[in-house]
Amino acid sequence: MSGEPKIHVGSRKSELALVQTRHVIALLKQLHPDKDFEIVTMSTLGDKILDIPLPKIGEKSLFTQELEIALASKRVDFVVHSLKDLPTTLPDGMAIGAVLSREDPRDALVLQKGLKNYSLATLPENSVIGTSSLRRTAQLAKKYSHLKVENIRGNLNTRLKKLDDLGTYQAIILASAGLIRIGWKNRISKMLDSEEFLYAVGQGALAVECRENDENIIKLLEPLYDLQTALRIIAERSFLKTLGGGCSAPVAVTSNLILIKEKEVELSLKGAVWSLDGKEEVLDNAKTQLNVLDSIKCAECPYKNGFIEIIDIECCISCPVSPNKMPPAKKTRLNITKELLENDPHEKCPMQLPIGLDFMGQCPYLEGDLQTIHNHLPLDGSPAEIKKIAQECPYLKQTTERLNNIVSAPSVSIENNNSNLFVGLVSHKSITKENLKKAQILGENLARNLIQKGALDIMSKAQAIVHGGTKVKT
Repeated sequence: MSGEPKIHVGSRKSELALVQTRHVIALLKQLHPDKDFEIVTMSTLGDKILDIPLPKIGEKSLFTQELEIALASKRVDFVVHSLKDLPTTLPDGMAIGAVLSREDPRDALVLQKGLKNYSLATLPENSVIGTSSLRRTAQLAKKYSHLKVENIRGNLNTRLKKLDDLGTYQAIILASAGLIRIGWKNRISKMLDSEEFLYAVGQGALAVECRENDENIIKLLEPLYDLQTALRIIAERSFLKTLGGGCSAPVAVTSNLILIKEKEVELSLKGAVWSLDGKEEVLDNAKTQLNVLDSIKCAECPYKNGFIEIIDIECCISCPVSPNKMPPAKKTRLNITKELLENDPHEKCPMQLPIGLDFMGQCPYLEGDLQTIHNHLPLDGSPAEIKKIAQECPYLKQTTERLNNIVSAPSVSIENNNSNLFVGLVSHKSITKENLKKAQILGENLARNLIQKGALDIMSKAQAIVHGGTKVKT
């Protein structure tokens, strides 16, 4: 190894987060074999930001706050995120140094093995679809009213086993990118058309967050920066930021980038907002043309130049650079017994969390991680309400005493007004800042069009229902 200092990379502890982090490090090691990287894993602590309202920070920052504190204190040099987990407003001093070539952003329908020839439209009346997403629930209610939607809990492995072994669900809907990255593409029954079934902002993209003034790290990440992906996600994130939405209201997008002629592209964006029952919908689309300084091409990927050591993440579905790309290795799912699934405490939870307030993975008490539960407490609840929840939930009783001693962290500065950043993303050498700004304005203008059509009123009602705990009929 060289005498250069070790580069520390922050990551959450989940399997998918580590797969993604190792992927980024492997790409960088290909370019810089002499550099030494070390992964620093940590748990995010939602109890540190209990005093910040959801509309201000978005619920998803619960999964990034601790990592960003590590960045600010220089304990780590960069962090790899699923882009959809990153709030549209980053803390002061933070930036997205690169976004990698985007995986397929579409949602995937995963059917019971005996229903392989069905689609959402042809599934029998009252078939149960498992999801915990408000966005998916609203679109299902809007387009497929003959279906029922029920919460499905647990990590990806557990959800697939519940689908296969319990008979409770006829299908589940998941982000295709997660299935592909984990090596389970073969479980996808049908890809949902993104023009008909819109996806989450940033879904399928990986982002690398760093300090905005760390020029060395930004330069290090530059070869991984995919301009095609960047233009789309700038439009998507500026759309969501202007709406002020998080994951407590059904908001979705679809975007596309096509080549008009050499060094000129058309960026299009469709966005929508629904009521929780899907009965109200506000939808619109917009497009703009952008000029680039260099031909659009894929950023570095593991399949270029014969480098095929990375087997966890597939290339984009239509990569012109590597038509003979290698598929990811198929991974074996953990063997979970039917008895264990039937007695899963998540399914018997007396709290009856409404769709949209679920958390991925097992209850932290089953995993022995007591503090992680703070991520899932309502941020807008009073201390008395939080204690009441702790007393009602059998898995929270043990921490009532801890909750009595919670001291909320001071509100962090979350506004980043750096004109050189575009919804948090640094600029790219192959396009002018004026053209990046045009991509950002595209999203802003589309959001304003939806606001004029009543989007904020619909979102406000949805958020009131979610935070009030009212069950939504589907």
